[in-house]
Amino acid sequence: MHDSHDLEVALRSTIPIILIDTHEEERILEMLKRICANGNLPLILWTVTDGFVSYSDQFLITSTYSDPLQMLSYLRGELRTGVFLLLDIHPYLTDPARLRLFKEIAQGFTATRSTLVLVGHNINLPPELRAHAITFTPSVPNLEQLREVVNGVAAEWGRLNPGKKVKAERNSLDRLVQNLQGLTATDAKRLARQAIYNDGAITENDIEEVMRVRYELLEHTGALTFEHDVQTFDQIAGFKNLKEWIEHRRGAFESKINVFKLLPPKGILLLGVQGCGKSAAARAVAGSLNIPLLRFDFGSVYNKYIGESERILRESLRAAEALSPCVLWMDEIEKGIGSDSHDGGTSRRVFGQLLTWMAEKKAPVFVVATANDIESLPPELIRKGRFDEIFFVDLPTQDDRESIFRIHLARRSLKSESYNIAELGARSAGFSGAEIEQAIIASLYRALSERVMLTDVHILDEITKTRPLSVVMGEKIQRLQEWARDRTVLA
Repeated sequence: MHDSHDLEVALRSTIPIILIDTHEEERILEMLKRICANGNLPLILWTVTDGFVSYSDQFLITSTYSDPLQMLSYLRGELRTGVFLLLDIHPYLTDPARLRLFKEIAQGFTATRSTLVLVGHNINLPPELRAHAITFTPSVPNLEQLREVVNGVAAEWGRLNPGKKVKAERNSLDRLVQNLQGLTATDAKRLARQAIYNDGAITENDIEEVMRVRYELLEHTGALTFEHDVQTFDQIAGFKNLKEWIEHRRGAFESKINVFKLLPPKGILLLGVQGCGKSAAARAVAGSLNIPLLRFDFGSVYNKYIGESERILRESLRAAEALSPCVLWMDEIEKGIGSDSHDGGTSRRVFGQLLTWMAEKKAPVFVVATANDIESLPPELIRKGRFDEIFFVDLPTQDDRESIFRIHLARRSLKSESYNIAELGARSAGFSGAEIEQAIIASLYRALSERVMLTDVHILDEITKTRPLSVVMGEKIQRLQEWARDRTVLA
């Protein structure tokens, strides 16, 4: 990280205001102490609780001036050159008198070559001051630096527990380091301590907790949610080709074995019949790649205020990149990017922004988009190169249906050997996985009401009474199957 050098360059410029949006106040203060000491510059800290605290014997201030208005009045008349670090001053700049004072200070500091350094969270500088300010963004540690942080915490624990060493398999250590990406050094150290100090070991449970806290720490919007319930392909029926495709690309997400320096794959589009397991497949992709799953809700993106929808999308994508490597699941994508002539062009702007991000993203964010209606998808989205592959999720085969029955019976502590799985699979031809599950649930309710054990008769009766989607919307599903036959890969 070259933060000290970059901050020093910013201080040497004639710009009077430097904005630093961070909660790492102590880190910024320590950097400024070193820079100012090397450059023989006075450093003065101000907070609303303590007022002025000078770190230079040659620059003493007779009063603390803890009141914001008094402090700003004093700075307006200060002619000595110095660096003034103001913590959390931005909420007070909504007052017109303080705002005017701040502007006059900025104009005066250009002549005295002094600098105001504003540190806080979500700093929104008024337009009147933006021409006098630049933004400094502290970098986050890379993988090598994060490994040093974890090793440092492990050594720290060892010193507190003489004769003991932190227990960690290489894979668990690598995953912990990987899941600390995007965090500041302070937050990374805190989470590493949380993982190690608990029991002196790094385990899979620690990784899951780090992933959860990491998501909560990073800035995100309501359009993005962290999904804890991930699966593997062993827990769902079918998807043989998709499983093999993902397995061949796993190494691109594991830097230790990516000897050819391949870029991570962009993503896939899962198109198919409703209720046939596209959502379960998205969860299984994340579980198989062993990386976090984020779900993006297009319904939360659209806002009545001009520009807000684009901002929400931009912030959500930025948060996904900060959480990378991860799977970004865009469920029923056609509902979010379908053209709408009555929204003032918002959906087209959002769609264009999404396409640009997909084409230019460098972070290992693997997109899994699911869709039920191919007719609603813009041609630009499904052309070659936008996704690495388009998979079609069709109605389950006889073997798949039998597997689905076994899975859902086992989830309810029922032994599949007690049922005629072959007959159940044959009699449920045309059923989706979701419809098979609902048939089992309905038959269980009936058996419970009769105070008897579930039998084949209960399930077959529910199957007979159900009109599956393949019958109710047979023509539409047939058109979808015909379209996908030569254009997609069967999942």
